[in-house]
Amino acid sequence: MVNTGSYPLGPEDAVEALQEFVNNFTYVGIFAVLLLGGLGVPIPEEMSIIAAAVLSHEGIVRWWLTVPICLFGVLSGDMILYWVGRHWGGPVLNWRLVRLVLSPAREQWLKAAYRRHALKTVVTARHVMALRAAAFLTAGSANVPFWKFVLADAGAALFGVPLLFGLAYFFTDQIKAIMANVHRAERWLGLAGLLVLAAMLLVRVWRWHRRVGQERLDENSAEGHSPPP
Repeated sequence: MVNTGSYPLGPEDAVEALQEFVNNFTYVGIFAVLLLGGLGVPIPEEMSIIAAAVLSHEGIVRWWLTVPICLFGVLSGDMILYWVGRHWGGPVLNWRLVRLVLSPAREQWLKAAYRRHALKTVVTARHVMALRAAAFLTAGSANVPFWKFVLADAGAALFGVPLLFGLAYFFTDQIKAIMANVHRAERWLGLAGLLVLAAMLLVRVWRWHRRVGQERLDENSAEGHSPPP
């Protein structure tokens, strides 16, 4: 089991958690994680692909099966978002949860971009993590032709997903070292934050004692100089 301890999850923990998930569900687990991430669940697609590549390098899964599954998971989420936007765009876009990432102003900006350069906008959105889900939902509601959406999205994914997977696969040792360093840095930052909070508390207590002491001194001085009855 992954032991998170008292520290927040970092990149190393994410890879370990995905490894445990894949050990239980193998390739279905990789597909499910990428599908959920594509639908807007806060699971970074890039992190999932990197983790899948690391697992392939470690021999837990086979790379020649994992790469197509990554592509299928990524594109499945994109297509679902497109068709949801195409058939139920109006009501869905007005959901409060959707509006947190897709404001009316951003929606209008995306629709104007699709009218001018649909293919270019889809390709750009595929590579922008914070914009991807909102952009593909808007593509459906903006009635971007499905063939254009598939052509641009699949073309960008066929380039980006294997490239990221390959880099992560061949540089697994460096990635694991970086993630371990990040995990250690998070712990040191957490300790530094606690020390800063403790110092701030001590300063406030010292100032309070100083103020109380000054007030008592003023009271004694006032009593000492008060006229006799």
